[in-house]
Amino acid sequence: MIKKTGFDNEKYLKEQTAAILDRVKKFDNKLYLEFGGKLCYDYHAARVLPGYDPNVKLRLLQKLKDKIDIVLAIYAGDIESGRVRGDFGITYDAATLKLIDDLRKWGLDILAVVITRFNNQPSAVIFKNKLERRGIKVYLHYPIEGYPTNTDNIVSDNGFGKNDYIETKNPIVVVTAPGPNSGKLAVCLSQVCQEHKRGINSGYAKFETFPIWNLPLKHPVNVAYEAATADILDYNLVDPFHLSTYKETAINYNRDVESFPILKVMLNKILQKNANVPTYNSPTDMGVNRAGFGIVNDGVVQEAAQQELIRRYFRYNTEYLLGIEKKATVDRAMLLMEENNVKVTDRPVVSIARKTAEDAEAKGKGNGSIYCGAAIELADGRILTGKNSKLMHAASSLILNAIKVLANIPDEILLLSPNIIAQISKLKEGILNSESASLDLEETLIALSISAATNHTAEVAMEKLKDLKNCEIHMTHIPTPGDEVGLKRLGVNLTTDGKFTSRNLFMT
Repeated sequence: MIKKTGFDNEKYLKEQTAAILDRVKKFDNKLYLEFGGKLCYDYHAARVLPGYDPNVKLRLLQKLKDKIDIVLAIYAGDIESGRVRGDFGITYDAATLKLIDDLRKWGLDILAVVITRFNNQPSAVIFKNKLERRGIKVYLHYPIEGYPTNTDNIVSDNGFGKNDYIETKNPIVVVTAPGPNSGKLAVCLSQVCQEHKRGINSGYAKFETFPIWNLPLKHPVNVAYEAATADILDYNLVDPFHLSTYKETAINYNRDVESFPILKVMLNKILQKNANVPTYNSPTDMGVNRAGFGIVNDGVVQEAAQQELIRRYFRYNTEYLLGIEKKATVDRAMLLMEENNVKVTDRPVVSIARKTAEDAEAKGKGNGSIYCGAAIELADGRILTGKNSKLMHAASSLILNAIKVLANIPDEILLLSPNIIAQISKLKEGILNSESASLDLEETLIALSISAATNHTAEVAMEKLKDLKNCEIHMTHIPTPGDEVGLKRLGVNLTTDGKFTSRNLFMT
């Protein structure tokens, strides 16, 4: 069984490119395009739209390369607080550097970085210095009293007028950021405001993949977006401004709808009722989003989005147990599942991982050990299992079992030399004073690479690791740091029941 495709990247690119080029023509050949969501590695979109290239937005920018400037915005407060981007586990300033590197790998360079709401925060000053000494232009935008409601002050010399003006040369200026609430919109509006004072009739538009405006409100893809943003209380709704003006149903989300009246007033003040510049009647009007036109198999997409609901629930539940997330977020994710008649056991690997742990516990009953079960669904639909032992963690045994099956290696053949395992265990327990000699996944992968140097079978199996990308895995227990790092690097979709692998409070 091969996973079906529900999204056509080429069709999407054609539609999206045309929409952006058409929008820039409606202004004075100058458009500030707010790029929401993830620019690189959009794995949420790839999960809910099977076939979607996680880097298709970079391909879009490549197609427009000769017509765009790229500006990155980062909030000074996020730099100062050390805010962490959850998917990569790195701070926002580090994520900005990574984003610049990622763009360069695709032949795209940035024009500048804008530090927003800058108020001489020490860490922001250091970050500014670091960028400038590496040859990157940095502009400063400042806090504006009364933003966003005091539009008279905002659209004045004391508001947008005191921000650094960014010198751009191309007709489309893409404004993106390492994460949400970085100040992208304010950067766009500040530039439009200053340019209209210079006689340039530039405009603004918004690029954001989700929610998909031309799918029904309760379509699983749009519901999956609600689940993805349950922690910040976002929700989808019918755009009332669009419905009132055009008598057409379009889907947007609460923050855009709530802020639209103020944004419209602000834009009108900036544009000063210039007849040469089109105005927007709804938040949907502002968008240039064409993701819905790339869907070629709605059934496949709906099923994938329902699976994402389950993954989000498990993620929030685990984060709640770790003290990161609120109980209300877990309850919101569960409610969305119930409203869509989705159960956690609709994820095939869940019941099998749990059964593996139960069977292991039944065999080892009475010895006081904690048994962890794990299951992986391969791309062809086969489901394999693994469990923990004195030699290795459940994640380690699962991955070794999976690559042996993919490489058609008989179960009785060992991939890791017993001598290597013994030496690693001796190092951990006898020298480094670790409480457990059992190998986590990161250690197991290193051991596999060492074995591959002298064992051709291990080498063949190691080559199959890349085939595990995007496979579904469920574990009954929270992975240790070494397991988590290994699974993240393999690119699998992991969920867990949220139990702890040890009674100890400090995990190593």
